[in-house]
Amino acid sequence: MGIRDNKLIRSAQLRTKHLTGADVPPSIDDQLTRLEDDIRRLKIEFDIYFNGGARRPPYDTRNRVETMIKRLGDDRTLTFAQRYRYNTLASRYTAFREMWRRTMQGREEGRDAVSAARAAAHAEAIRESAPSIFVCDNAYMDVETVRNLFDALIEAKMKCGESTEDLSFPRFHHLIAVKTDNLKERLSCERVRFSVDISDGRVQFKARGEDKEE
Repeated sequence: MGIRDNKLIRSAQLRTKHLTGADVPPSIDDQLTRLEDDIRRLKIEFDIYFNGGARRPPYDTRNRVETMIKRLGDDRTLTFAQRYRYNTLASRYTAFREMWRRTMQGREEGRDAVSAARAAAHAEAIRESAPSIFVCDNAYMDVETVRNLFDALIEAKMKCGESTEDLSFPRFHHLIAVKTDNLKERLSCERVRFSVDISDGRVQFKARGEDKEE
């Protein structure tokens, strides 16, 4: 095959790549989803490290997450909804990072890592805070509200040292949607009010029906 044929092939490949959008950078929503996945992965990696399954902390993953948080935080093109989602993810990461710092400090001081993590989580949990409130008319359609409810529950459980490994958003979304419909039918109400609170170091997750205000 001649040089000219090689150039034609490369040119055709470049045109195909451009037309298929391969050169288009990921959207803000895609980057936020990637950030959410990376924070979840980082938590798992730290859990493995603290349980003795890894020899060194996952600093590479942590640095990647912090770089992404900084880049998205400086992006002024985020919509209101994207900025809200970003703030939720950044707050969740900050809470995780503080727990990891305290656990690392406990290890350096010679204390048991699990005990240090529980002590840090308990100290954080007993701080007074207002409950997080979320109201759903149609939980099947209002994905953003259910997502924020899910994030608040994860954060509260993390503060109290409760396991979150069995929680996934698709399953949680389905359960909330079913519960919302059941409560609306049983109580003859128009919407359902969910609350996430911490009481005596334990997470309180409640739901009650309410009517729309006139």
